[in-house]
Amino acid sequence: MTEQKSRKKILQGKVVSNKTDKTITVMWERQIQHPLYKKYYKQSKRFMAHDEKNECTEGDFVRISETRPLSKRKRWELVEIVRKAK
Repeated sequence: MTEQKSRKKILQGKVVSNKTDKTITVMWERQIQHPLYKKYYKQSKRFMAHDEKNECTEGDFVRISETRPLSKRKRWELVEIVRKAK
């Protein structure tokens, strides 16, 4: 018997909203190179993540992981807080 490594995606981003109960909105940014002009530009996406203890505040950098669907838009859960907001 061999153990399989978890294949869940893990993303790191900034908390932009924590107004809903047990839910945070995380903005994930990445840089992409334009295929023709070779210039780098930023692209961002927002994810709703489950925060069971309501411990995150706006401005925190967090790590989130894929999970089963928890509601209409929540498919991610909080793994850890990387850096607290000042």
